[in-house]
Amino acid sequence: MPKIKEKRMEELPKLKNTLVYTEFDKDHPAPKGKWNSEVFTKAQPIVLELACGKGEYSIGLAEIEPQKNYVGIDIKGNRMWVGATEALNRNLDNVRYLRGFIDHLDQFFGKDEVDEAWIVFSDPYIKKERKRLTAPKFLTTYRKVMKPGAVIHLKTDSDVLYEYTKEIIDQEGMELLEDEPNVHKNRPVHPKLSIITYYEEMHLEKGKTIKYLSFRLG
Repeated sequence: MPKIKEKRMEELPKLKNTLVYTEFDKDHPAPKGKWNSEVFTKAQPIVLELACGKGEYSIGLAEIEPQKNYVGIDIKGNRMWVGATEALNRNLDNVRYLRGFIDHLDQFFGKDEVDEAWIVFSDPYIKKERKRLTAPKFLTTYRKVMKPGAVIHLKTDSDVLYEYTKEIIDQEGMELLEDEPNVHKNRPVHPKLSIITYYEEMHLEKGKTIKYLSFRLG
């Protein structure tokens, strides 16, 4: 492991805005059902950024909507360190990061504890549908922690993930709220969609089209 990565992985659990739950530990339980009472300083609607990477979107959204609490979730701690330290540098008290597996969400959050979720440039898993974050398997997990009718946002450069998600929305009988096949075609872009991550910048430089969907979890 390169020294800088090793250093970040050592520092991550010590950051005051970061929680690490990669293994089950009965003596160190997750704040399930207690995020607004024990983790955040102010009780507000909780929004997840799933597969947050460097956590750039959580930071951008938290600045746009200080009346909501954001939690970036990913298993890759090296990248998460970047967002966590940036959030601290910006004194964003409504952002937290959780290192853990997304398919274990119901171990970290209680029933109806989450109000909304964002999936931003997640791996489309071209050959493994079941691993896509909008696959039925994951939707079942989201329903265990999200409020009835909660909204999920998907922002992606992948035609495969975009079309697949629309098919799943239809198959699951969920309500499609917004469908934008080219986010940057029209100006101005909605503030929440104008946040440009490291990966989005790379995709745009390559001439890729950024797509956006929002739907109500049924």
